Amino acid sequence: MDNAYKLIAIGLYFAAMLAIGFYAARKNTDLDDYMLAGRRLPPSVAALSAGASDMSGWLLLGLPGAVYAFGLVEAWIAIGLTVGAWLNWKFVAPRLRAYTEVARNSITIPSFLENRFRDRTRMLRIVAGLIILVYFTFYVSSGMVSGGKFFESSFGSSYLAGMLLVAGITIVYTLFGGFLGASLTDVAQGLLMLAALVAVPTVAIVNMGGWGEMVDSVRAADAALGEGANRLSIVANATWVGVISALAWGLGYFGQPHIIVRFMALRSAKDAVVGRRIGVAWMAICAFGAIMTALVGIAHVQANPGMTLDDPETVFLVLAQIMFHPFVAGLVLAAVLAAVMSTISSQLIVCSSALVEDLYKLTGRTASPRAGLWLGRGGVVLVSIVAILLALDPESSVLALVAFAWAGFGASFGPVILLSLFWKRFTAWGALAALVVGAVVVFWWGNMPDEAWGGAFALYEIVPGFALALIAGGAVSLATYRQDPEIDAEFDEAVAVSRGAERTLETASA
Repeated sequence: MDNAYKLIAIGLYFAAMLAIGFYAARKNTDLDDYMLAGRRLPPSVAALSAGASDMSGWLLLGLPGAVYAFGLVEAWIAIGLTVGAWLNWKFVAPRLRAYTEVARNSITIPSFLENRFRDRTRMLRIVAGLIILVYFTFYVSSGMVSGGKFFESSFGSSYLAGMLLVAGITIVYTLFGGFLGASLTDVAQGLLMLAALVAVPTVAIVNMGGWGEMVDSVRAADAALGEGANRLSIVANATWVGVISALAWGLGYFGQPHIIVRFMALRSAKDAVVGRRIGVAWMAICAFGAIMTALVGIAHVQANPGMTLDDPETVFLVLAQIMFHPFVAGLVLAAVLAAVMSTISSQLIVCSSALVEDLYKLTGRTASPRAGLWLGRGGVVLVSIVAILLALDPESSVLALVAFAWAGFGASFGPVILLSLFWKRFTAWGALAALVVGAVVVFWWGNMPDEAWGGAFALYEIVPGFALALIAGGAVSLATYRQDPEIDAEFDEAVAVSRGAERTLETASA
């Protein structure tokens, strides 16, 4: 009977997501609507959508699992991400919103780069599109792995059945709803995630008798592990490589296409301020809730002899089912699906845009608005099939898959986006060099054994990838820069638009 209540709650969640997707489908008339919602996204929607699509199953599975296993030392990741998100909204969002419209109304990151540099070779657009497809396929696969683990842990179903169900529902509402559907479902999913990450640790702490009792249980659990275990300390057992690697997750924000595309969809550059306040507040509360969930999980297992947790990444799922009535637990568990599905849908849209807008159109073929819409949907299906095949392995780690894809985008697109927006002398060849160097270094570094070169490869691959891409982009640009009055004038116009938006907000605040 308990499972019946949970399945009813999750069924209602699925129905709501499908309804939103079909509602959004009625608003899509052409490829521009399908890929960017006509640049009509309010800041609140953009902020919650960016946050929900960013965090994925990592927030409710990966992060609590890491803190449960290794302690607060893993919280450095959350700190790095929160700071990185604030910087992204503060500096990149207004400039990117202005520049993408000024640069021939670019609706994808690869098309923006081509238009920004007047790249007639098309190589920049092709390479950027291919990098998006490769790394996002891994990222989408991580979400599907999360879905499989969810149903396996919560209902005892097979991993494959759960993974295919989550993938199928997400594909359907994304297929028809497009970018608007993904964004509106993200809002509902983001609010559900927020409520769950506040409710689970709060109720659990109260049930244990308060904060003091919870802390005492965690300390007792650490004592049972042996000398040196201290999961309540953010510095215990920390190494400089580990801390730098964790904080470096924040670098990834500047180059995540599924996040920064939300900036492009804002109504205007000035909306970035409201978006930043909402988005960063949402992230800080959710990250804190995920960390508290892990600590409460440690305490609960310690306080209940005989209880074990085979997979640390399921700690949130286990606590939700223990603490709440089955129907309420079902709604809380739906938050995990919300985290997973919001990310999958956003990434599928970006992959589809890379296939259709950035690669298919380079063949010189043209399509009617309706045909373009169906080409976009075809792209969603194609990427989904490949991601499902990768997700067939139930042993895949959510955090490992996300870390690899996050580093790939952060190191390749991050330096390119920053230099494109803030350095007038940046060139197409410099951008191409940065993209290739960042992607290749991450792929190579991430697949090397940690102990190679005296343990140097234990450093998170985004650090060397980002640094070398930045150096390559700068060096090649200095060697290939040739003044172009048209490009310079466009750069100045984008700067003026973004600064004008800032002055308007300052005046309004005063």
